[in-house]
Amino acid sequence: MKKSYQQYLESSRAKRPEIRQFLKRLNQKKPRGLDAAAADLHEEIFQEVDCLQCANCCNTTSPVFTDKDINRIARHLRMKPSSFVDAYLHLDEDEDYVLNQSPCDFLLGDNSCLIYEVRPRACREYPHTNRKRFHQIWRLTAKNTEICPAAARVVAGLMEHPDL
Repeated sequence: MKKSYQQYLESSRAKRPEIRQFLKRLNQKKPRGLDAAAADLHEEIFQEVDCLQCANCCNTTSPVFTDKDINRIARHLRMKPSSFVDAYLHLDEDEDYVLNQSPCDFLLGDNSCLIYEVRPRACREYPHTNRKRFHQIWRLTAKNTEICPAAARVVAGLMEHPDL
């Protein structure tokens, strides 16, 4: 991982209480313009952040796999969905399908993804910093600031935004 990416994550860990308080306040306040501000920061930051130089999400966490994800990926791998589940997934405490291990079995040595074209929806949308009703996922966003340097930068930018 690039040193600057690691620094963003370390800064987020150091500011964990402040970040959680800020995001919780956004959830309660639901400020106008939040979604647009987050989406603008997301676009700007992803012009600079290269996920292939990081892959921390793939190395440390598991996405949730929906039934559609399982069927699509199994078909791509020429497996039965049940065989895919048996080989790679388990149900977590929330009864969601997640990977059996970290790093992700589909993460390649160059940080690319073996199943990129058919990856789970959660992977396609990660780190969720450009979604509508951004305030609703404040707990997930707080967690993601310690995993994803781009999420850390988006939240840092929101914290400096004068209208939020």
